[in-house]
Amino acid sequence: MIKAWFKSGSPWIWMTAGAVGINLLLVIGLLLLIAVRGLGHFWVTDVFEYHYEEHEGSLTRVIGEQVGESLLSAAEAREAGYEVPDGAEYVQKFLIKTGNRDILGSDFRWLKAQHIKQRASPVDLVVIERREWGNFYGRLLSVKDSGNVIAEGAQAWQVAQDKLADVLVQHDKIARLQSREVGAINHALDRLRLRQRALELRNQWNDEKRQAFELARQDHQKAYEIIQRDIAALNVEMKRFSLVVQESGGRQISLPMHRVVKLTQPNAMNLLDKSIDYVRNFVSFVSDNPREANTEGGIFPAIFGTVLMVFLMSIVVTPFGVVAAVYLREYARQGFVTRIIRISVNNLAGVPSIVYGVFGLGFFVYIIGGGIDRVFYPEAAPAPVFGTPGLLWASLTLALLTLPVVIVATEEGLSRIPKSIREGSLALGATKAETLWRTVLPMASPAIMTGLILAIARAAGEVAPLMLVGVVKLAPTLPLDGNFPYLHLDRKFMHMGFHIYDVGFQSPNVETARPLVYATSFLLVLVIVGLNMFAISIRNNLREKYRALEN
Repeated sequence: MIKAWFKSGSPWIWMTAGAVGINLLLVIGLLLLIAVRGLGHFWVTDVFEYHYEEHEGSLTRVIGEQVGESLLSAAEAREAGYEVPDGAEYVQKFLIKTGNRDILGSDFRWLKAQHIKQRASPVDLVVIERREWGNFYGRLLSVKDSGNVIAEGAQAWQVAQDKLADVLVQHDKIARLQSREVGAINHALDRLRLRQRALELRNQWNDEKRQAFELARQDHQKAYEIIQRDIAALNVEMKRFSLVVQESGGRQISLPMHRVVKLTQPNAMNLLDKSIDYVRNFVSFVSDNPREANTEGGIFPAIFGTVLMVFLMSIVVTPFGVVAAVYLREYARQGFVTRIIRISVNNLAGVPSIVYGVFGLGFFVYIIGGGIDRVFYPEAAPAPVFGTPGLLWASLTLALLTLPVVIVATEEGLSRIPKSIREGSLALGATKAETLWRTVLPMASPAIMTGLILAIARAAGEVAPLMLVGVVKLAPTLPLDGNFPYLHLDRKFMHMGFHIYDVGFQSPNVETARPLVYATSFLLVLVIVGLNMFAISIRNNLREKYRALEN
């Protein structure tokens, strides 16, 4: 009976279904873990004030958020040097985010449950997100304008919120002036410098051109001085206000408001307030620039760089992959050489990605990029233009890495098109090229899009080769801006995969960085899914369009 059951093939069907189900559960579980850990980072949690017994008879106050806990056995606690009460089997510890790194020296602290004498959540506790030194936890005492107290006590909170809104608007104006107007002037001055150097190399530099260039520089300098005056006025206005706050030890500290990003009272917020603040925190994370060695702020440059690189990679890899597949399937004589080429293409898909990075650095950057600099940009020497890692070389390296996937998928699509369709087109008087262009390739386009989808899924998550050919920890400007030629393929860029590596393994503050790793990982999955869904929608439309021809 059992032997007949095995011969029927049913066990193998159940085993296959079980393996698929287990894999699906593992993937769903991993995504849920990343989503919960990552998205939970943006929720506003209550802040507690602990009365903690550091030494016998000595109480200190600790203010912060409880972000974790640990349960140690008595033996483990004794090994770690903790005092264990007689008869206790376990020692419970709480991890508290105390912030105030500039005062306490670290953002986190472990508190033993047995030494906590009191825990409360006063409404007046505030959390201040700063541009430097992380969060501040304490109490708001007063608000000052040019050193004079303008609000204190219960009124200080609302006044601080109003003044902070004005300061943030002024800070955004300064950032826009520095990035756009000042950036455009610096770009124009650099282009003038390079044009002057080019004329000097061609022996075309004369007094007339010198006078014209000097007038242009003076115009840019005047515009720069006007912008600097505007920035100085905004800075003066922005630096008028400051907050007087009290930390857990009782010290009063003056905190300049232009260094503050956000001011909240978590214990005074209801569920609706926290939900609104949660959405704001998530939007800020997606749209802001990073701060504090990427452990604070947002990841917009990394999202932008990832998406732009994938689009450029797709533009490059699709035509090359399709042309190679068309040649191998439609034109090449099917023999020993063609089989060797196909085997080589399939083997290229298994080459470690770091090898592609080394090849991209050596061939694209040093040979091709260095040659472009010598021929087209001699005036920039010794500073490289294309002879250094950048967006273009990263896109080409990933295009080379994913090329085998597109070739194989396109060949499979071409092989499924019936021979009768080709013969019918030729019988009607079309040439072979017209048959390919108007009949065969449109019918194979769903398979081409399948190859592109697989290429996008792999390229968007690659990190190792990008570390060699263009990705950096922090890029000062985006590859796309308002300065000619608008798309700067020579610039370095940020990438979400490298951002995860940098924050997770290179951060000096591990506990602070851990939630950002999960949040960035979740966003990277969303970006890959979004790019794939865009490509899948195109493929489905093409499949429906040419379904009649296939039938």
